[in-house]
Amino acid sequence: MGKGELKEKIISGIQQIGIGVVNLGDAWKWYREHFGMDIRVFEEKAVADLMLPYTNGEPQSRHAALAVNLQGGGGFEIWQYTERTPEPPKTKLNIGDLGINIAKIKSDNVRKSYEFFKEKNLIKNGISVDPAGEEHFFVKDPYNNLFQIVKDNSKFRDEKKLTGATFGAWIGVSDIDKARKLYSGILGYDIVVYDEVGKFEDLKDLPGGNHTFRRVRLKHSKSVMGAFSRLFGPSQIELIEVKDREPNKIYEGRQWGDLGFIHLCYDIMGMDTLRKECESKGFPFTVDSTHKHNETFDMGEAAGHFSYVEDPDGTLIEFVETHKLPVSQKLGWYINLKKRDPEKPLANWILKSLKYNRIKDSKPS
Repeated sequence: MGKGELKEKIISGIQQIGIGVVNLGDAWKWYREHFGMDIRVFEEKAVADLMLPYTNGEPQSRHAALAVNLQGGGGFEIWQYTERTPEPPKTKLNIGDLGINIAKIKSDNVRKSYEFFKEKNLIKNGISVDPAGEEHFFVKDPYNNLFQIVKDNSKFRDEKKLTGATFGAWIGVSDIDKARKLYSGILGYDIVVYDEVGKFEDLKDLPGGNHTFRRVRLKHSKSVMGAFSRLFGPSQIELIEVKDREPNKIYEGRQWGDLGFIHLCYDIMGMDTLRKECESKGFPFTVDSTHKHNETFDMGEAAGHFSYVEDPDGTLIEFVETHKLPVSQKLGWYINLKKRDPEKPLANWILKSLKYNRIKDSKPS
């Protein structure tokens, strides 16, 4: 495919879920130990000067790192303010509140994963089944973030870990049908796995989980493609709408980057095409790095374009068009993604070479 604007955008999968924390080092160590997020794609201290609509109009200093698990799935963008104290939600988060409620983590052996987390006293409920009859369970990290461990056999590299990485998210919405205009209409989650209304046994042990909900789990009919599609793999979105109480907005009165799940980010190609599609469907870009960085946006070791849209309730969805990938910082090995076929996956051996960016924690003496 030649240069120029793509006729259709390409989504390679969930690149990462953003997590605002108080201490990046401590949080990243916990995520390495429990979710295998030990590959450092980039780490940078800088000023976030393009997110002004979500940082009270002021540039903010931050320390951010993108970590992945080579077993497969999206990464974590672990994010810490460095010159202000990040704020927790104004009210206790209850299931169905507006925003990202839960991150999905994939495992090829749910019961074995359950025993690991149970031994560490991190389980929020026992193994239960969802409306599709599939086993899963919930874990809470030390920072009050919920994760759902779900069954998925896809692996990029067998690292003998109990879990892969990000497999999607639960997103609280006020109207599922309106929200699907973004999640199904633009992001391509067009297959309904289930659409159920009621009280759910598998939610009863979660905060606010005893209410009546409409739950819709969505997945893609088409396989993801593009440079990182083999690593990121398939994903799912669960939209949840609470029926018998007024939901709170999780980030009400707070800034992007404050504590909790900040955004859900998709790796894409064809930013110009996507910009036009989002605008035509009622979801215009609210942040667009191309307005300031026409060629590329430098993120230290990585570079590219990024943009944001809001779902109908203000939940932030990020798009990143990656231009430069740091395969090995030690060897100075970078790949220019602008010079290759955007539909073609990177060779497995190239992505598996990211293992040279692995962070190895010292074992306790």
